[in-house]
Amino acid sequence: MARAPLGADIEALPEADRLDDFPHPRETRALYGQDAAQEVFAEAIAGGRMHHAWLLAGPAGIGKATLAYLVARAALAEPDERDMFGQGLTIEPDSRTDRLVRALSHPAQFVIRRPYDTKTKRFPQTIPIDEVRKLKGFLSLSSGDQGRRVVIVDSADELNQNAANALLKSLEEPPGRTVFLLITSAPGRLLATIRSRCRVIAMPPLSDSDLKRAAAQALTAAEMALPEEHDWDKLLPLAGGSVGRALILLGGGGLGLQARIDQVLGSLPKLDLRVVHGLADELQPIAQDRKFQLFMDLFQASLGRLISAAATGEGAQRDVELAARLIGPQRLATFAELWETLARDKADTVTLNLDRKSLILGSFARLEAASRG
Repeated sequence: MARAPLGADIEALPEADRLDDFPHPRETRALYGQDAAQEVFAEAIAGGRMHHAWLLAGPAGIGKATLAYLVARAALAEPDERDMFGQGLTIEPDSRTDRLVRALSHPAQFVIRRPYDTKTKRFPQTIPIDEVRKLKGFLSLSSGDQGRRVVIVDSADELNQNAANALLKSLEEPPGRTVFLLITSAPGRLLATIRSRCRVIAMPPLSDSDLKRAAAQALTAAEMALPEEHDWDKLLPLAGGSVGRALILLGGGGLGLQARIDQVLGSLPKLDLRVVHGLADELQPIAQDRKFQLFMDLFQASLGRLISAAATGEGAQRDVELAARLIGPQRLATFAELWETLARDKADTVTLNLDRKSLILGSFARLEAASRG
């Protein structure tokens, strides 16, 4: 893996795990809402009882990668960088280890993630085996005076089958004093043999207060204005305890997209074609990839809430009323099948690079047909 020299700009190439202009997890100073997980690692490092492989599991955007880099700093820190901070994971700011980890230049740290293709100007959908094969060279090098090495996989969900099998070999025969930190939002998708070799740290969604503090930290670092209180009222239910999702919603125009989705849903069983075609035209260009992904996530989540409200009679008042009008008990199975169809269509469109406008128009057409019965 390419490493930037100390003091150079961090990674000139785009990074698959960086969100727009917000700080990367390795650049994030404070982790909110994950005190229990931090304590587990702090005690393991202080007591010299670090398991060789850890699986940081939980929803996307809740601080798993931030925790991984905090652990890397603490595990690789020199004694004089840690002593004044006691038993926690924090090390001296701007110390040598801190700067090296942030710059991806620490000789005892290795990160496996989706690489940027300079020819296609895109990231692959999965982590290829070649990225894992580089691990062999890293592990063959001296680990320095400290003797400990850290490997971060962000995220393990994105390993293709061959890459996962290659990583498994290293987990089965772990080199001495090497710690693997695997990040996952879907542990059930990983090879059972990989999961069985890891100690699992389950990390929960953030509370509203912790999410607001974490978002404020990222927004301030990116020199962006904090949301007004009335925007938080709309944002928090959509974020679902994920600061990453909250930042995507704020930085990617998520609240505006949600308002347009709500407008279309409210117009059913007759589609508001002006809004639908406007969305399809706007999200068609490949340059709008992140916004397209956000729209599809919001659209599916909105439909999921309506289905849940129709099945249980519970949820936000607007969802309950709309579900009763559009779905009711008589069309519940139809809408559940529609949700699954849309999920498959989206996956096919992304994987096969199909026409996005057709997906959006077709999805809304199916929704209109389902709501008319």
